[in-house]
Amino acid sequence: MPLLEVNDLQVEFRTHDAAVRAVNGVNFTLEEGETLGIVGESGSGKSQSVLAMLGLLASNGRARGKAMYRGENLIGMSDRAMNRIRGNRLSMIFQDPMSSLNPYLTIERQMTEVLELHKNVTRREAKKRAISMLEAVRIPEAAHRIGQYPHELSGGMRQRVMIAMALLCEPEVLFADEPTTALDVTVQAQILQLLRNLQHDFGTSIVLITHDLGVVAGLCEKVMVMYGGRVMEQCDAATLFAKPSHPYTVGLLRALPRLDHDGGELTGIPGNPPNMAHPPSGCPFHERCADASAECAVDAPALKAIEPGWLRACHRPVHQITKEATHV
Repeated sequence: MPLLEVNDLQVEFRTHDAAVRAVNGVNFTLEEGETLGIVGESGSGKSQSVLAMLGLLASNGRARGKAMYRGENLIGMSDRAMNRIRGNRLSMIFQDPMSSLNPYLTIERQMTEVLELHKNVTRREAKKRAISMLEAVRIPEAAHRIGQYPHELSGGMRQRVMIAMALLCEPEVLFADEPTTALDVTVQAQILQLLRNLQHDFGTSIVLITHDLGVVAGLCEKVMVMYGGRVMEQCDAATLFAKPSHPYTVGLLRALPRLDHDGGELTGIPGNPPNMAHPPSGCPFHERCADASAECAVDAPALKAIEPGWLRACHRPVHQITKEATHV
């Protein structure tokens, strides 16, 4: 049985103008010790899918479907039951550590209260474990740094603190929302290596939310590509990079800088993501797709298996995808 199994996950937000369907029928499984990358442009539904599972949607958001963890459905779970799991067995690293950390509390207090709440340990023992975790995420002089406030740390150190906090209770699943955004390239590489090392040490399963396929290549075993709230393609990472089969996946890969290409301009995807308050009919990507047909504008394709473990939502056969576009 998978550690986490998501079926027909849907997320909708009520606004003054209209109901906005942010996530539409997402399905995936996560095994123990596995890393899944959820990829797509801003507004594709990546973060809202995870926030729905953790009961962290905005007050006007509603989730439906199933997210089964250890036999319990996270969707619709009571606040009391969710509080026992969230931060303990399921943890999340948020995108911006400066806004996620409390500027009025020291790093020590923000870390120790997690352990006091979920592990029922003394303040002294909690501090000892917090320092040990800061050392595990390679923060120098951890015993000194733990007494500082977030603004006294660099962006890379704040992100390491967030990772340390998320791992304090040794969760089974770690959700990481753009963990390297706004960090310089060197620090990004350090954070990704840190996640790899910690996964090896603790056996934690990771769901990585990102728009950067380069990050996925370095960390993930499976990939789910989302666009307009729907899954466009889903397979193992090696397959995705070797032979992408959906026009949107192809577009993302062509926009990725590569060392084996002789310079030149990157090829972007024309147009803009859809307005989910007024989504297009048919396939959400058809207005930007070079391979779109009249059918694509009317009928949204179902997610179907090309091969075992390889799913795609596209009307066009794989061999008919634009030849130039597949040269990635």
